[in-house]
Amino acid sequence: MALLSSTLRDLARDLGVGTDYWGYDGSKKDVSDDTLRAVLAALGAEVDSEEDAARIRAERELDAWRAVLPPVTVLREDRVGSVPVHVEAGTGVGARLLLEDGSVRELPQGEDNTPAREVDGRWLGRARFVLPVGLPLGWHRVQATTADGEFEADVVITPRRVTVHEQLGEHRAFGLQAQLYSVRSERSWGIGDLADLRDLAAITGAHHGADFVLVNPLHASYPTVPIEPSPYLPVTRRFTGALYLRVEDVPEYRDLPEFARQRLALLRRDAAVWNERTDRLERDAVVTAKLDALEELFAVPRTAGREALFTAFRRREGQGLVDFATWSAIAEQLHGTEDEPRLRDLTAADVEAARAELGERIEFHTWVQWLLDEQLAAAQDAALESGMRIGVMHDLAVGVEQVGADSWRLGDVLARGIAVGAPADQYNQLGQNWDQPPWHPEHLREASYKPWRDMLRSLMRHAGALRIDHVLGLFRLWWIPQGSVAADGTYVFYDHEAMIGILALEAQRSGTLVIGEDLGTFEPWVRDYLSEQGILGTSILWFENDGNGDPLPPETYRRLCMASVNTHDLPPTAGYLQGDHVRLRAELDLLERPLDEEIAIDEAAREKVLAGLRRESLLAEDADIEETVLALHRHLAMTPSLLLGVSLVDCVGERRIQNQPGTDEEYPNWRIPLADELERPVTIDQLATDERTARLLGTVREMLSSR
Repeated sequence: MALLSSTLRDLARDLGVGTDYWGYDGSKKDVSDDTLRAVLAALGAEVDSEEDAARIRAERELDAWRAVLPPVTVLREDRVGSVPVHVEAGTGVGARLLLEDGSVRELPQGEDNTPAREVDGRWLGRARFVLPVGLPLGWHRVQATTADGEFEADVVITPRRVTVHEQLGEHRAFGLQAQLYSVRSERSWGIGDLADLRDLAAITGAHHGADFVLVNPLHASYPTVPIEPSPYLPVTRRFTGALYLRVEDVPEYRDLPEFARQRLALLRRDAAVWNERTDRLERDAVVTAKLDALEELFAVPRTAGREALFTAFRRREGQGLVDFATWSAIAEQLHGTEDEPRLRDLTAADVEAARAELGERIEFHTWVQWLLDEQLAAAQDAALESGMRIGVMHDLAVGVEQVGADSWRLGDVLARGIAVGAPADQYNQLGQNWDQPPWHPEHLREASYKPWRDMLRSLMRHAGALRIDHVLGLFRLWWIPQGSVAADGTYVFYDHEAMIGILALEAQRSGTLVIGEDLGTFEPWVRDYLSEQGILGTSILWFENDGNGDPLPPETYRRLCMASVNTHDLPPTAGYLQGDHVRLRAELDLLERPLDEEIAIDEAAREKVLAGLRRESLLAEDADIEETVLALHRHLAMTPSLLLGVSLVDCVGERRIQNQPGTDEEYPNWRIPLADELERPVTIDQLATDERTARLLGTVREMLSSR
């Protein structure tokens, strides 16, 4: 029987797939049947007929009964929960909880009057065991003893809320927002690195009283050229890019033989010339030079103590590190060749052969990750020693490349034939396709959310705070079927209580402040939910409007959020004030309305904000660009927001945007070095004495201390 549209849409909703959504223009939009069929197929539910729909429903119900225990139960510490156990009808069953600390708790049996049912020729019953309030936080195991033997599954107890932000007390915090790769020093190899991050944190903490430095995602890209410029499109979100390593800070550097030291000096000299460029960054050349230098350092024998630390690092990161290093060694051979797509589908035979033939290269990539871990730790230590209360704030990208380490290693929990993106909004009227595979909701649950947990642990290890890009993706993601345009997608929903509960658990344990980038289209209750969990939101001054489109008064901003004037997807404030973003989008053919109309709309919106600043006596009629930037930050300092972010580009007068959403090679996204208003390079060394930087950061510091 042909599939009815109503049946398709009912099935989609039951499987967590949206059949309509509200657009940025306030209108309700229906998702096409073709999109729904493609998304359901990616979820493993191919449906072409009424019979298919009935079969899928029946199988899903039976699968729940076939499992003795659910793969994972995620429960908040202040709630009563339960675990269902499916056993042969009429037989006995008992259950206990094996706690993380090695202790055991017997679980009482609760009431469950679900009738027995026949499954695969057997009659099964359902027992239910109670998880009481107040269980210790952590990753535990429930063990069920049945007539067929013992069965175990994960139980995760999460905190009621993250309380890390409470450590700041009533004294609000401010910090710097920077694209690290663009911020260089006289010692850089043409790209900002972890030693530059260490120095940037020390300078802003000690000289300006800042409490944090937010940097772009430092996730790893391919180990060979060409390197993907976007930090938001990595091959893995768990491990760090070799691009950010400072070669001279590797302890083995001091033990280099003289000829090797001279070779590294030549590599450093050739790379240093790129520090003077302000038109474009040279990632490919830099990573090639650094890997050459690292191969020299890898050949230096390690001391017994260093070897012990390396062993401890490998033990802590476990199989995930081995897999990433193995993939990297294979990628060195296949990246840029016609065989590159194999990197997403490496077989057991491929891996076995690589570990036999490429053992030294696997060891090399493991060693590089250890060095990066050490330098990440050093940056956070320096930040705290400089007086910062938070330190380094790392950034977690939405996803990874379609062909990459995570898409292979986590292939079972990522959806195929789908890309993540966003529907149309006022700044991207054609929608966005980020070309990243999303988490598969069911498969991630079957994996007990451990891929999510392991990634968070690695990122939080040396972080004072973690920003979650597009945190709304923990509730729902915009899935775009392969071959479709961004607008022809739909939302797929996730178990946000489990995802955010695990995020809260790992943050509370590591003492990491969590900030969610909660911009874009979302249900009104989402922000309240995040706030109740102790997760801060994000407020961008230009987007904070009331129901009539008028700017919010500063006193009405949220307290639990990080407020800033701009974001990396907007021009620096100097450029935004002059409408650079509108003209650039026109040049790139990204507007749906005529240019003059867009300019008028943009100017009117900006003028509403600036008029408010004049009413607050923060801005004079004849104010210049720098004075306007100062006034905008004074306005933000008048809000109750717990964190205030100041963009480094605003400190130095830069006008060029780092990223123009909706483009690829049409604009040099993520390749703009830090420069001043005259496009002269600005180094970290200069920031220590830069008067413009001191004026802006000093203004924010004074405003916060006086409130």
